[in-house]
Amino acid sequence: MAEETIFSKIIRKEIPANIVYQDDLVTAFRDIAPQANTHILIIPNKLIPTINDVCEQDEMSLGRLFTVAAKLAKQEGIAEEGYRLIVNCNKHGGQEVFHLHMHLVGGEPLGKMLAK
Repeated sequence: MAEETIFSKIIRKEIPANIVYQDDLVTAFRDIAPQANTHILIIPNKLIPTINDVCEQDEMSLGRLFTVAAKLAKQEGIAEEGYRLIVNCNKHGGQEVFHLHMHLVGGEPLGKMLAK
């Protein structure tokens, strides 16, 4: 069984977060250290540590991440100009919290995706 994370507590509203969307499959909230004008984390309510731990039963939740991202991008007024969706996996991928999550970032030009 995967270890509980801070995101699990946010889902259950045990710790404060600026939640912008929540349903039975996913929760979305503003990042506390935003890297762009708009920076929202979208997470499955089920604890999935990394992309490597995804299984067929997770397909509905992971699909919901994308539909919620599109909805929030429109609500935030960044859909037309563009935005980036980022999912990191493990240490070399830059993952810090081991509860799969998607970053929705935008509201300004983001530049190249990778430094190299």
